[in-house]
Amino acid sequence: MTAHEIDYHIYGEEMQYVEIELDPHEAVVAEAGSFMMMDSGIQMQTIFGDGANQNEGFMGKLFSAGKRLLTGESLFMTVFLNQYHSKRKVSFASPYPGKIVPIDLTQYSGKFICQKDAFLCAAKGVSVGIEFSRKLGRGLFGGEGFIMQKLEGDGLAFVHAGGTLARRELQEGEVLKVDTGCIVGFSPTVDYDIEFVGGIRNTIFGGEGLFYATLRGPGIVFIQSLPFSRLAGRIYAAAPQGGGKDRDEGSILGGLGNLLDGDNRF
Repeated sequence: MTAHEIDYHIYGEEMQYVEIELDPHEAVVAEAGSFMMMDSGIQMQTIFGDGANQNEGFMGKLFSAGKRLLTGESLFMTVFLNQYHSKRKVSFASPYPGKIVPIDLTQYSGKFICQKDAFLCAAKGVSVGIEFSRKLGRGLFGGEGFIMQKLEGDGLAFVHAGGTLARRELQEGEVLKVDTGCIVGFSPTVDYDIEFVGGIRNTIFGGEGLFYATLRGPGIVFIQSLPFSRLAGRIYAAAPQGGGKDRDEGSILGGLGNLLDGDNRF
């Protein structure tokens, strides 16, 4: 194996974190901002890209970082290396309510395709790259643009899904239609395309968008019930609008209701 062999345990239900056990000289690479806690004896180092091209000189590091820049991610990632003489643990937390999904890349022919903000952490040696869409419709209307993220190698990687996770194993020719934002990732054998919803009433009044994704088997697909974009949209819609005034959703009392429940803002 080229990637480090790591052990792990996932804790929690709605707000999960993954605890990774590192043997001496083992390392894990993670997105900036996902770190939660670690034992003493682990060294934290910021690197260009994902660390998979660190032995290929400056140009290898620059190419690795450039791929991440195209997906809208930071140029830098963080490596956590166990320099202690015995096993040490480091933990990474999910960014919002949902599930952490372990992906053993050896079970996906060494490659897994996911949305660009789903990656959480991986064993050092796993390559975090980009997957270009070869179809114009998928690129323009797929929700993830022309570029998705791909994880390559023979180690463990961890991705995050919002809300409740659904895992579907599609048979040859079986088609699953999904909201474009609800896709977490899929195996490389799955054919991914975009289809127009159709119908004037559906288009204008449906409220579900103009397109949905079609996933054609064979292969494995992971679907999330709560994409971050949907969560952010609901929070924004419920936030106070205009100078900090409350919208008083669902209340016929308005400002009087705020006064009665202890909130004296009008």
